[in-house]
Amino acid sequence: MKPSVYIETTIPSFYYEVRPQPEMVSRREWTREWWSEHLSAYDAYTSEAVIEELEGGTFPGKDRALELVGELPLLDIDEPVADAVVAYISHRVMPADPVGDALHLAIASIYKCDFLLTWNCRHLANANKFGPIRRINTLLGLFVPTLVTPLELLGVQS
Repeated sequence: MKPSVYIETTIPSFYYEVRPQPEMVSRREWTREWWSEHLSAYDAYTSEAVIEELEGGTFPGKDRALELVGELPLLDIDEPVADAVVAYISHRVMPADPVGDALHLAIASIYKCDFLLTWNCRHLANANKFGPIRRINTLLGLFVPTLVTPLELLGVQS
């Protein structure tokens, strides 16, 4: 059985990143490398929330980013997901935007995804957030996904 990965909005966005700063170029290249060489090692999922965020954005490569995730299975946004979002926001683990980071974390947690793949290093792939997220998910009886960037999932796959 392959590990599962929930792909959040920053991944398809960075796949088509055009900014010339070295850190942006690096993130784009690591994202593309992971997608082309390692995606097949995972059961990959996304959600309607990612589609809506991409559709609402104004950035070069928007249509291609939508195509990139267009064939991934979508995980449902249902009542348990909404309940988890409320808990993350009320416990101040995530920002008070019910359709943002809290929603992505809730989806990955409710559906027991092994990984939540993101370039959001402020609210998701942030070591300072891991403890509070683990505590809240444990209190809620939820799975705790590993929050990672594509760079962290590069390497030799067995």
